[in-house]
Amino acid sequence: MAGQLMGRNGNGGSGSRRYRAMSEINVTPFVDVMLVLLIVFMVTAPLMTVGVPLDLPKTKAAQLTDTDEPLVLSIDKDGRIYLQETEIGLEQLVPRLQAITGNNPEIRIFVRGDKELPYGEIMQVMGLMTSAGFKKVALLAKLPGQK
Repeated sequence: MAGQLMGRNGNGGSGSRRYRAMSEINVTPFVDVMLVLLIVFMVTAPLMTVGVPLDLPKTKAAQLTDTDEPLVLSIDKDGRIYLQETEIGLEQLVPRLQAITGNNPEIRIFVRGDKELPYGEIMQVMGLMTSAGFKKVALLAKLPGQK
């Protein structure tokens, strides 16, 4: 009787049953990794703003809440001009801005000037941009309590 229950291979089955590889992909680990990456990028993206170190003047004005990412122009205490993080000369400023923006005068441009820099030098750069047709040129300052 025991011989009747056993199959040809001695495993208790009929012997024709074989294990197949699972053809379905388990996406749960993939989704977990993507969510972790999303969180990492959401946390680190605000920390990766313009990297030119400046000592900005302080103000009590409210912080801007705009969804469009503006161009940032920085002027350090030695008068060197940086577009985003790339140093450029004053004579290259307008052609470079026109190339980047595609001659769109509605692009927002923020000017960051070191507090030790004379006001006239900052105004010279801002005047150059507005005379080139850029309408949304604004100064940035440090809010109280910011480092």
